[in-house]
Amino acid sequence: MTVTVLLVDDHPVVRSGVRAVLSTEPGISVIGEAASGEEALPLARALRPDVVLCDLRLGAGLDGVATTAALRKLDPAPAVIILTTYDHDHDILRAVEAGAAGYLLKDVAPATIAASLHDAAAGRLVLAPEMAQRVLSTMGSPRPNLSDRETEVLRLVSAGQSNSEIARTLFLTGATVKSHLVHVYTKLGVDSRTQAIVKGRSLGIID
Repeated sequence: MTVTVLLVDDHPVVRSGVRAVLSTEPGISVIGEAASGEEALPLARALRPDVVLCDLRLGAGLDGVATTAALRKLDPAPAVIILTTYDHDHDILRAVEAGAAGYLLKDVAPATIAASLHDAAAGRLVLAPEMAQRVLSTMGSPRPNLSDRETEVLRLVSAGQSNSEIARTLFLTGATVKSHLVHVYTKLGVDSRTQAIVKGRSLGIID
């Protein structure tokens, strides 16, 4: 059986590289490419691939998780595998919760990607045992639920901006920025900017 694949990645060089790699694998046929989630949805409707191989970060617009959720609502719905450089428990869990059949890092062997595509097309979950265990562990513990604004403040903190700079960037008062930071610290269980950045990165909340 030949597994038909749609590639979704905002970098043309990456798409070309993945296509070239998969072209040497038996039983795999790349039938389309998209540079964004918005492009992927109509292509998936038209081409009806067995599996969509999708990057996690797709620039502006839908990210890989949102694209996965939208693809899984199609009829017929393709299986989706996230192929990314980001190895965060938070991202893995988000992808699985959105309906992804698997989560692979871009440094895996071509044969592993090919085998994973076959597994996903057959309805099997594609997660390394260690990743599966991490997902289960993350699901078993409460996750910080930062608001969009709190996440934005934390991202600017990680970029080295002071409270006053953040206030100017987001058109907020200094007191409002401080209030957001207090909420961030409380939700992450930390008490300093450095700890907040480290915790935010380890959870995949910020890059």
